[in-house]
Amino acid sequence: MSITLAEAIARGPVVLDGGLATQLEAQGNDLGSALWSARLLLDEPAEIVEAHRRYFQAGAHVAITASYQASFDGFASLGVDRAATAELLRRSVELATTARDEVADGTARWVAASVGPYGAARADGSEYRGDYGIGVEELRCWHRQRLSVLAEAGADLLALETIPCLAEVEALLTEVAGTGVECWLSLSCDQGSTRAGEPAAEAFAMARDVAEVVAVGVNCTAPDQAAGLVELARVVSGKPVVVYPNSGEGWDAQARRWTGSPRFTPEQIDDWVAGGARLVGGCCRVGPAQIQAVARTLAATT
Repeated sequence: MSITLAEAIARGPVVLDGGLATQLEAQGNDLGSALWSARLLLDEPAEIVEAHRRYFQAGAHVAITASYQASFDGFASLGVDRAATAELLRRSVELATTARDEVADGTARWVAASVGPYGAARADGSEYRGDYGIGVEELRCWHRQRLSVLAEAGADLLALETIPCLAEVEALLTEVAGTGVECWLSLSCDQGSTRAGEPAAEAFAMARDVAEVVAVGVNCTAPDQAAGLVELARVVSGKPVVVYPNSGEGWDAQARRWTGSPRFTPEQIDDWVAGGARLVGGCCRVGPAQIQAVARTLAATT
């Protein structure tokens, strides 16, 4: 009998995929536009299916859709109207579902619809700073229609991910509270703070009483900082924890390139699971080979 993703999270551990853009670039796609991987929803949808398929074949149980940087105003800049943009958001879920169905081997797999931060759509690096200059109500308004479309698109839950500031956490949680639409909330942090320099514990506490939030944690955070944040998320929120760090390399938004050396290793995973992690994967610069290692490590713990 099949189980829901929320039920699987409660049992844990569940393997997430890695960086979608990382794999799309490895397949030879140019992601240099302001829309990043979301552009391929319009131009090369088969490439997105292939990237999801590679992660499922590597052992991922969950595919996170290509909607992270997709937005109504972003596609409007390309002349795509609102109805067509809504269809592209739905397409992101359909493509991940297609890949899941093609890798049908009896393993339970799910699709999480990515709801990336406001800063990702701005394509100016502000998702790594959280310095938007707008408040909670404006952020609620900006997110509302995209949340609505993705909530009805057939994904197993929403991934509210890479959120860099408390104002955006509040905006998203206010929008999902009371809807019955399950989600996880994942912050982008530096040490114990949001990217905007606020206490991460405050964000985790905000999710504690929102029934729709089935897991709380961090992503696109340095892997060597993850263990402490995992434990903090568990203690403060009282919920299962989601963790999918980046490789440990840094992103230079001005030069649009990665700097430094990768520090993501399977050996770190035991500490994450011990701290309460029930969803484990990778973010930027973490590819199928690393996810295969994650899957093997987690299999050895159960």
